[in-house]
Amino acid sequence: MPVLVFLLLLVVCPWAGAVEITKLRVWHAPDQTRLVFDLTAPTEFEVFAVTDPHRVVVDLPRAASREALKLPSAVDRRITGLRHAPRPAGGLRVVLDLEHAVEVRKILLPPRAQYGHRLVVDIVDPPGLVRRPVAPPAPVAAAPATTLPAVTPEERRASDALAPASEPVAQAPAWRRDGVVIAIDAGHGGDDVGAVGARGTYEKDVVLAIARELQTLINREPGMRAVMIRDGDYYVGLRQRIEKAREHRADMFVSVHADAFRDRRVRGSSVFVISRSGASSEAARWLADRENAADLVGGVTIEDKDPQLRSVLLDLSQAKSLEASLDVADSVLGALRRVGAVHSQRVQQAGFMVLKSPDIPSLLVETAFISNPQEEQRLRNHGFRVRLAKAIRDGIVGYFDRAAPTRQRMAQGEVAAAEGTGSAGRRHRVSPGETLSGIALGYAVSPRQIRLANNMEDDVVRIGELLAIP
Repeated sequence: MPVLVFLLLLVVCPWAGAVEITKLRVWHAPDQTRLVFDLTAPTEFEVFAVTDPHRVVVDLPRAASREALKLPSAVDRRITGLRHAPRPAGGLRVVLDLEHAVEVRKILLPPRAQYGHRLVVDIVDPPGLVRRPVAPPAPVAAAPATTLPAVTPEERRASDALAPASEPVAQAPAWRRDGVVIAIDAGHGGDDVGAVGARGTYEKDVVLAIARELQTLINREPGMRAVMIRDGDYYVGLRQRIEKAREHRADMFVSVHADAFRDRRVRGSSVFVISRSGASSEAARWLADRENAADLVGGVTIEDKDPQLRSVLLDLSQAKSLEASLDVADSVLGALRRVGAVHSQRVQQAGFMVLKSPDIPSLLVETAFISNPQEEQRLRNHGFRVRLAKAIRDGIVGYFDRAAPTRQRMAQGEVAAAEGTGSAGRRHRVSPGETLSGIALGYAVSPRQIRLANNMEDDVVRIGELLAIP
């Protein structure tokens, strides 16, 4: 009798005994769409692209879905449709109709944190594809509990009063006239929600809101321009965040977070820079391990060099970048003290993956501990988020105001002594570990000016090269 019941279940319910797809989550990014199939168990799969017309096929020979799989209602011009049906040989086939050819990446992930087994499929635009920008839509199933409160007109007016537009001043430093690019990285995103507060507030939502406020403030500064590494609810790989900053020729990289700790009493802001010898405290080490677990690969390589030379160049470059990172981090930490409590009175060092770029000064700001109930409530307040963004902005601007004139005078003196020239004919001999952005900062000019003065097509400088400094 039990055998008969089991056979009837197989006929009536084709998903009985199979791995079940419990949910399909979709996240849209400017250059890719990520589909996450939540599964009850690991399973075999095959994912491949076909043409004429363009499609991506996902075959799950041992899986089934109780409910219809659907794309979100918002339009994604990368995927135009989704179909699925049982395969003749068993299992499920999902077909994604595409607007154009794509690259496909896929991986089966084991359970982690609040997630179970997942099949992740990334539909990536091919290099060189030109598309009209589209505002990233909301994910398939947005959790209402994580939505931040709406900003009232009163809060917006208060924010404007807190962060007035800066006016150009006479005799401004050269960097204010010629441009500095700040890459702003909102941590986590998409199906990586980050830390979660007691009220259900997602870290990914809070830090994106702070990052957007910081972008607005930076863009108000004469001679400064902000670029967002993530400007929507989607995930960007940790190595990819560094690469995006480099693509934008960023002069500085700022990663914004609001993490958690085991002890809910822990509170306050912290600022981190990279540490080559590991974390500087138990809390910093725990936080760094959590962040790095969000990606499968990391680090920075210099592919065209032999291993020994690669190691030497990386160490030299990171030493110069770390010096600048420590200076700006100390400036930001000082500004954050005026907003509220700080968790550590000193800049901390840890092995966060996003800080490992050897040629871009980088810092990571833990704005507050979302695990602390009082700080979670403050992070949900628009005015507090603006004050945090303003403090970060003040720290960055203060660093450039102090550093550029000093480094310009030092660099001019060194060059004049070495080359026998005055300021009208400045030259700079490239030393090991130097980068174009670092040289530009030393002379208080922009990398673009140096590129134009030397007919350079990119930012690559070579040891011993003599550069004309405008």
